[in-house]
Amino acid sequence: MAKRAEFELSVDERRRRHFSDNFKLNKVKELESRKTNVSEIKKNYQVSYATIYRWIAKFGTMKDKPERLVLETESDTKELIALKQKVAELEKIIGQKQILLDFKDKMIEIAEQTYGIDIKKKPTTSVSNTSGRTESSIDGN
Repeated sequence: MAKRAEFELSVDERRRRHFSDNFKLNKVKELESRKTNVSEIKKNYQVSYATIYRWIAKFGTMKDKPERLVLETESDTKELIALKQKVAELEKIIGQKQILLDFKDKMIEIAEQTYGIDIKKKPTTSVSNTSGRTESSIDGN
């Protein structure tokens, strides 16, 4: 009786083989109709699982992946709603602060034009008078 090892192909021989698209399509149809399974095809034709799954991806009629169902607990939902409300509240506050800031900038601009002074500019600091000398004594008068 012949042993299975005698019929197995070497790695190089397996790499050189090419299956027709029609053959691949037939094998995928057999898989989808449950006439055979992936393990049997792997054994009978000495192809890797990855190769078979590539055939399924390419020729399979059930290409659509199942939808993922995401379950949220009630506490998660409540927390999400609370966070969304907090974000909306903070965005409202930021909007109000921006309006107030724009108003103050406009008031400063009007005051600068009206009085002819630069309000935004920092006032100059005066010289410290810790030595007891006055400005007139510093100038030499």
